[in-house]
Amino acid sequence: MTAPRKRNTWQREAVRTALADDDGFVSAQRLHATLRMSGSPIGLATVYRALADLAVEGEADSLQSLDGESLYRACTPGQHHHHLICRNCGLTVEIEADAVERWAQSVAIEHGFTQPNHVVDVFGLCAECSVTNWPEPRPPV
Repeated sequence: MTAPRKRNTWQREAVRTALADDDGFVSAQRLHATLRMSGSPIGLATVYRALADLAVEGEADSLQSLDGESLYRACTPGQHHHHLICRNCGLTVEIEADAVERWAQSVAIEHGFTQPNHVVDVFGLCAECSVTNWPEPRPPV
């Protein structure tokens, strides 16, 4: 069952557009700052509400950063997917994870559960950040 769609206001559309213009996951505060710098009078509480609504409706992915902050990214509604996320620059890549899908279904069945849902986000360092911002990996001990 999906949540009822909220009325599309100019504020909501501004948040949707700004989110789509950002390549990675973004916090409500950063998105608010971007909107304000572009001249929008939108309030921070409105940005929070719009992002939460977009996430519930499947128009935005939501995850919690390693610091516990909620981050959002525009996504295609109705398409289940997973992410690789750079801990340094925030680069995000949508990935297929068929093995995870099979595992989640299998574990659910094994324990008598139906309709399993899951979220899988893999954090690491993208190739560029691995080269430019971090020391060489240590050899195995």
